Amino acid sequence: MPLVSTKSLVDSAAQRGSAVAAFNIITLEQLEAVILGAEAADRSVILQISENAVRFHGGHVLPLTRAALAASEQAMVGAALHLDHVTDPALLHQAADAGFSSVMFDAGAAPHGENIARTAAAVQWGHAAGLYVEAELGYVGGKPDAPQSAHADGTRTDPREAADYVRRTGVDALAVAVGTSHAMTTRSARLDQILIAELTAAVAVPLVLHGSSGVDDRQLRSAVEAGMRKVNIGTALNIAYTSAITRHLVAHPNTVDPRKYLLEARAAVSEVVTAMIHVIDPNPVAAGDRAAESRSRLY
Repeated sequence: MPLVSTKSLVDSAAQRGSAVAAFNIITLEQLEAVILGAEAADRSVILQISENAVRFHGGHVLPLTRAALAASEQAMVGAALHLDHVTDPALLHQAADAGFSSVMFDAGAAPHGENIARTAAAVQWGHAAGLYVEAELGYVGGKPDAPQSAHADGTRTDPREAADYVRRTGVDALAVAVGTSHAMTTRSARLDQILIAELTAAVAVPLVLHGSSGVDDRQLRSAVEAGMRKVNIGTALNIAYTSAITRHLVAHPNTVDPRKYLLEARAAVSEVVTAMIHVIDPNPVAAGDRAAESRSRLY
């Protein structure tokens, strides 16, 4: 089916008191696996391509993006396309024409005032281009001038600072620091569920959980119940992908045809996608919600 918008998926999830799963992809096989896993779960999904993934592909955003567009056209479930962790304004300015309906603009490494100014400018440009804009805030409460990633160990987002940040930048969704870190290879993160509820009450836009590969099923469900509306997953896919390839090559060291081990890698990632979606959004989507998700991809 044609691409749907990130906004429609997040709004639909919020109306149902649930969340939409967003998966970061790097290769064609991972893209195909996310679509297959979403179809098996019968849920719409967000396909995310990060600035780092674009850099991996020689700095070219279109090859993987066009593959995602083609895969979405053939999918049996809705899919949205999201440009993730963008720091380069030049890449941001390619997003709408490339087919993305949303972008996460990342000025989190800048001092607080600069973060606000740069993000507000990105939002102004993005909205004019029809993009839904996500950002992140990870400052420790009371220390807003010290730049710190939203996913550095020990970082937490202060609800009052978050509300002010959203008001001053105009972002459509906010990634917050509640106990996760990027690139975790074990599911040992401990989420601050009370803080998630406080942020939900304080912030006027949907909350996003980054680094979700490091969170166990029970805590993920609780986070969604407390107000998370978009849940990002990347490392879990890479673990499944790499592990399947490693197993195959250990068992079959003379393999030279990449299709043999990539077939297994794609299947392994697909299983992870289905399992994660069922954790994040366990309830079937009603026909009315499907219709809402299928609205125009424009913001």
